Amino acid sequence: MNALTQPKHIIVTEVGTRDGFQAEPVFIATERKVDVINGLIDAGVQSFETTSFVSPRAVPQLADATEVMAQVQRKPGVRLTALVPNARGAERAAAAKVDMMACFVSASETHCQANLNKSIVAALADVHEFTPIARQFNIPVRGAVATAFGCPFEGEVATQSVLDIIAAYHADGVRHITLGDTTGMATPPVVRRTVRAIQARFPDVLIALHFHNTRGIGLANVMTGLELGVVEFESSIGGLGGCPFAPGATGNICTEDLVYLLHECGYHTGIDLEALAAVARSVQDWMGKPLPGQYMRSGPRLKRSDLASVRRAVG
Repeated sequence: MNALTQPKHIIVTEVGTRDGFQAEPVFIATERKVDVINGLIDAGVQSFETTSFVSPRAVPQLADATEVMAQVQRKPGVRLTALVPNARGAERAAAAKVDMMACFVSASETHCQANLNKSIVAALADVHEFTPIARQFNIPVRGAVATAFGCPFEGEVATQSVLDIIAAYHADGVRHITLGDTTGMATPPVVRRTVRAIQARFPDVLIALHFHNTRGIGLANVMTGLELGVVEFESSIGGLGGCPFAPGATGNICTEDLVYLLHECGYHTGIDLEALAAVARSVQDWMGKPLPGQYMRSGPRLKRSDLASVRRAVG
C-alpha cells in the first residue's frame, strides 16, 4: 500500500470523562474516573478532554480534577487536555501538568450568560487573561465555540458570530478550534457552511467537531466533516453527556459508534474497537442505567449468530 492509498488518520478525542461525567448528579469516585481513562488509554485512545478546572462549587462532579490528573497513567503520545475557565483555572491546570488547556465561549449571547454567567466580551477577556499563563508553561490552548450551529434560546446562530470568536482566539495565538454542537442543532448543510467559512478565513487553524446526537444525525454530520477534510472529532464513551445549561441537550455522539463508522469507511484511529466497547459496557454496568451507544450492544457488522440459539417461526 503506497502513501496515496494509506487510510487517513483521524483523531478521536474522548470527552466523556468531562462533558459526560459533569452531568451526573451522584459523585463518581476519583478512582473510578481514573480507571475509565486508563481503560480508554489501553484501548488506544490518544486524546482526551480529561476533566475541568472550574470552580468546585460550579461543577462539584469535577472537584477532583487535580487528583484525576495526578493518578491517571501517562503514556507517550497521549494528550490529556483539561477545560479551564479563567486565569485561576489555568494556574491549577499548569500545576497539574496538563498537555493542553481548553476554553470555550458561546457564539450565542444568551447561552453564554446561561452557561458562564457572563457576556461573550467578558468570556473572551478571561481567555485573553489566561493564554499568557499557558504560553509561560508551553501548554497549547484549544478554543471551543459553543452553540456554533444553533442556540436553544436564540435559534439560528450567524456564521459571522462564530468567526468573530475565532478571530479573538486567533489574536491570542490559539490555532486549535473546536466547533461545539451544544444541543444537537447541527445539520450537514449548516456544518458545511460554517466549516467552509472558517477554512476560508483562517486556513492555519485545526478544526475539530463536537456533535451531540439530540436529533439522531450526529454521525451524518461527522460524514460531512470528513468530506470537508476535518481530521478530529470529539465524542463520549457510551454516548454520555448533555449540557446542563441547555434545554433539551442529550448525549454526545458515542465514541464506539464513531470509531466503528470511521473504521468501516477506511479511516485509521489507532483504537481497538472491541476494547473500547468493553470500557463502555463497564461504564454502563456501574452506572446502572442504559447508555445510548449502539455498537456496544450490537457488535461488529459481520458478527454471526448460532442459528440454534435463535427463536424461529413455526407453523
